[in-house]
Amino acid sequence: MINYPDNEKLTRLVIGYGNTLRGDDGAGQKVAQLVTDWKLKNVISLAVHQLTPELSETMAKADIVIFVDTVAVTNREAKELQIKKLNVNGKTNISGHHNNPEDLLFLTQLLYQKSPTAYWLLIPGIHFAFGETLSEVTERFIPLALAEIQEIIDPV
Repeated sequence: MINYPDNEKLTRLVIGYGNTLRGDDGAGQKVAQLVTDWKLKNVISLAVHQLTPELSETMAKADIVIFVDTVAVTNREAKELQIKKLNVNGKTNISGHHNNPEDLLFLTQLLYQKSPTAYWLLIPGIHFAFGETLSEVTERFIPLALAEIQEIIDPV
């Protein structure tokens, strides 16, 4: 559970997830940490290892949730970020491990009767071996991911 100052309302939530010890898999967490550095009012950014059911409580307080993860690609010349608008569906498999954003949206609706607008931002990755360094391919997409997040949380 995230504690908020009494006079502030959470409206935007960024959840970057992945394993920072498995190369490009840590890109979601890196993006979330960079969003935290922006210090935007009414925006909370969380860097987590995996999506757990406990996140649904914080999600229920947000109007918009952006999930950031890495997707494996085979092409070193990957040219685009993937962004998907998510909907709540009735099919879910909530567990302590291996949840996906749609599972958490369903749980948030079930427990809190809240359905924030949600996006799933997927950053291309090619290197998932042990190590804390992002590949050049993935590193190239970090600024693009940040620009997409900025557009969603503060559209012009």
